[in-house]
Amino acid sequence: MRELRIRVLIGVFVVAGILSWAGARLWNSIGTLPSVPLAAPVVLALIAVVLLSTALSLRARLRAQRERRPGAKGVDLLMAARALVFGQASALVAALVAGMYGGTGVFLLELLDIPARRDQAVYAGFSVLAALAVIAAALFLERVCKLPEDDDQNKPGAEPVA
Repeated sequence: MRELRIRVLIGVFVVAGILSWAGARLWNSIGTLPSVPLAAPVVLALIAVVLLSTALSLRARLRAQRERRPGAKGVDLLMAARALVFGQASALVAALVAGMYGGTGVFLLELLDIPARRDQAVYAGFSVLAALAVIAAALFLERVCKLPEDDDQNKPGAEPVA
């Protein structure tokens, strides 16, 4: 499985932010801009908590298994792979959502004198922070699930595996 690249996440964030900012300007000039839902940062924060708790659980179980503690519960490889895929997908979606709410939030900074728009800017800011927490938790989960390097690949003169 390939590692999640930070550059890809940053690229998704920037492109989504620019498109969202332009879309918010256009939509506001035509009519009313849709509001940022209050549930957005809450849902993203819950996803971050789930990812973090999964990573901490897997790390503890892997450590117990590595130290050969009696009664240590092993880690099912398929379950770890599913958790990793969930983490990677969550990080990509969170980068998209962070860019989307970030672009909208930047647009809303022009309208802070209107109380409703000020609240929307705050919700957008919290959504971006919660999305960044999802990305951080997903990267931590990926680090926990990373397999140790094979010793044969680290020896001088060893052929790379194709």
